[in-house]
Amino acid sequence: MDERKLIAVAVREDGTVSPHAGRALLWAVYDVWPGQPPVQAYAIQLNEQTCLHVWHTRVYPERHPLHAVDVAIAGSGGEGVQRRLAERQTLLLTTAEQDVDKAVADYCAGTLAAGLPHDERECLGDGHAHAH
Repeated sequence: MDERKLIAVAVREDGTVSPHAGRALLWAVYDVWPGQPPVQAYAIQLNEQTCLHVWHTRVYPERHPLHAVDVAIAGSGGEGVQRRLAERQTLLLTTAEQDVDKAVADYCAGTLAAGLPHDERECLGDGHAHAH
């Protein structure tokens, strides 16, 4: 990595990488400088109304707290969430890695393990349609 980046990782209650970006309520944010080890700088705490799953389906979504980061990492993420974050220059990546610190280190090293495809069935029945 040749430039400073803010990298957010979706974290679930047990401290591992959250399997679903849209449902993650806690994001650990790392401040990463070239040639330096990643340092966790702060956390973004969301609620059910501000999670990505709800936010990305709005017709005119306002800026989201994750727009402050360059890269967001989770186990999976739908195309709509990825597209809406990318509109504000936040790249959403998915990974099979479960360790939060290792996911950041692997991203920095260019070795982040790819995530599983997003399962839209997880989102059905929750009262909204995805914007695709």
